[in-house]
Amino acid sequence: MEASPSLTTSDRNGAPVSVGTIVRVLEVSEELLATLSDEEAERVKSMQGVALSVYEIDERGSAWVEKWWNIGEENPLSHSLALAPTEMEVVPGG
Repeated sequence: MEASPSLTTSDRNGAPVSVGTIVRVLEVSEELLATLSDEEAERVKSMQGVALSVYEIDERGSAWVEKWWNIGEENPLSHSLALAPTEMEVVPGG
């Protein structure tokens, strides 16, 4: 499924969300966390409450965000997360 930069969705309050919008992650699905290793689940869970920039809206209306960790001198690590409208809210002024 290929995303288009013109796709939009909305947050839990109905505010429009598009690529570049800053959203706060309100919830990380327990079903998703259950599929991950303990270490990866902890990293993904740490995304909750964090404001991140949307880099993609897919055709299902999910907003994709990404967080990076520096786990060593030269070991950056990232994880992407698809958010449903109920799992995010737009950060005012973001």
